[in-house]
Amino acid sequence: MTFIDRVLGGAPRLGQVWLVAVDGPSGAGKSTFAQALRGEFEARGAVTAVVGTDDFATWENPVAWWPELVSKVLEPLAEGRPASYRGLDWSTGTARPGEWFTIEPPDVLVLEGVSAGRASLRPRLSGLCWLDGPGERARLERAVARDGEATRSHLERWQAFERGWFAADRTREYGHLCGLTHGGQTGYFGNGE
Repeated sequence: MTFIDRVLGGAPRLGQVWLVAVDGPSGAGKSTFAQALRGEFEARGAVTAVVGTDDFATWENPVAWWPELVSKVLEPLAEGRPASYRGLDWSTGTARPGEWFTIEPPDVLVLEGVSAGRASLRPRLSGLCWLDGPGERARLERAVARDGEATRSHLERWQAFERGWFAADRTREYGHLCGLTHGGQTGYFGNGE
């Protein structure tokens, strides 16, 4: 049975929405992997939306933004209502208010980003993909290439934060081989239990 089969074969846990998290450290390839997942679900006829934690997290507020994502995205979708939120624009390397997003309730919501698979959300998850990516140094260089040299010191502090967060949250422990490989990355699957 494939990852997609396991998710779609189970009961949705976020109202009528199957919620899948893609988590792992910065520069691991989560955004690319999430888009690949979206394509796999849509190939099965499942209307799929992707929401990134980068639309909520900032350098100064790496995880405490969670209640905003819950109230503006997860709760409305769980109730069968559209989600609406204003994302962050990171084009300058610093978060500033970005565009507004409205998401009609999908069949599958892929939530991707650091802390997307956090313990408090696991009971609602239909799947948890963990991406390790390359080593920490290579991930730093990948993220700097993506975000610009001006972000290097922020990213170095962010990596230190991630190590502590993942050790405390134990996110990786909840994954199993998910069977989907994209861009050299194989994700790990866990059902949130």
